[in-house]
Amino acid sequence: MLILLPPSEGKSPTDGGRPFDIDTLSLPGLAPTRRRVLASLIKLSNGRESRAREVLGLSVRQGDELARNRALAEAQALPAADVYSGVLYAALDYHSLPAAARRRIDQRALVFSALWGAARLNDVIPAYRLSGDVTLPRLGPVAALWRKPLATAIPEAAGSGVVLDLRSGTYAKMWTPEAELAERTVVARILQTRPDGSRAVVSHHNKATKGRLVRALAQSGTTPRTAESLAALIEAQGVVAELGPRRQGKPWNLDVVVDEL
Repeated sequence: MLILLPPSEGKSPTDGGRPFDIDTLSLPGLAPTRRRVLASLIKLSNGRESRAREVLGLSVRQGDELARNRALAEAQALPAADVYSGVLYAALDYHSLPAAARRRIDQRALVFSALWGAARLNDVIPAYRLSGDVTLPRLGPVAALWRKPLATAIPEAAGSGVVLDLRSGTYAKMWTPEAELAERTVVARILQTRPDGSRAVVSHHNKATKGRLVRALAQSGTTPRTAESLAALIEAQGVVAELGPRRQGKPWNLDVVVDEL
């Protein structure tokens, strides 16, 4: 089983970590693109500040984000589970998981990243600022840069197992499942039950629900082999999980319906 996650824009400082070594990251086939993107980001961040802020979508008050990027070549690093600090990762609460569950989620989860392509939660990375919708000078749109290398890396990581896709739209553009793997991929969306019983799609405030879902899957000793068994495992966590109709060659759609986000 493979779980695809979005990163968080917020990242914790990695002061006190160990020196970053790009060659230690999982999915080594992504290394050439990682190096190209990293070099471009460092160059941009060391150039004209107003231009760097414009490209990266930063305000004048976010100078510390540029400072992090400038120092990436000599940065200290911590496990990705400690670096990503958004709502999803707070709800996952990685370090409170039992050791067996942490090992399980280390093996099952991949965090998509505009800088690294994809990384595991126990990969050691520095804090950085680069969103998936950025267009880097001379390299072009980040999402497009990653499509070809991820087209090889993600199927290799998935093996013969089912894939649960919890990415946001920005990071979904970096990789789209094709052919046989699409038939084993389940794209989940979170819906909330309204007081009148109707359902509303929740596109932004769904991150805590995703984090709790990933945590529950980490604690489960079950390895689903099909979309149907994955939906059943998710429903066993006390939510409604409904598989929608699937077109040939396309992923499954799964509605996860909750009362509270």
